[in-house]
Amino acid sequence: MRIISVKTLKVFWDKEHQAEQALRSWYDEAEKATWKTPQELKQQYINASILSEKRVVFNIHGNKYRLIVDIEYRLQILFVVWVGTHAEYDKIDAKKISYAKNN
Repeated sequence: MRIISVKTLKVFWDKEHQAEQALRSWYDEAEKATWKTPQELKQQYINASILSEKRVVFNIHGNKYRLIVDIEYRLQILFVVWVGTHAEYDKIDAKKISYAKNN
């Protein structure tokens, strides 16, 4: 997968240092992935929440953090939409949040 935008992850882990290693690990795995469907993704990330054909929520660092992405499976592109703490996640609508409101 080609991942857009890594900068969002870096900005987050600069303020939440405990998230850095877990987000780097997720990034490395996602970059190597070749998921063609949400079901293939779910086989690798059983705890991921599939919100729609494109939108997925990943639990990061034992579910302390949440990561929302949109995936274009056909193009093999993954867009980082939002990353935050679980408490922050509980205050947003993960299905509707857009890139512009990202951190």
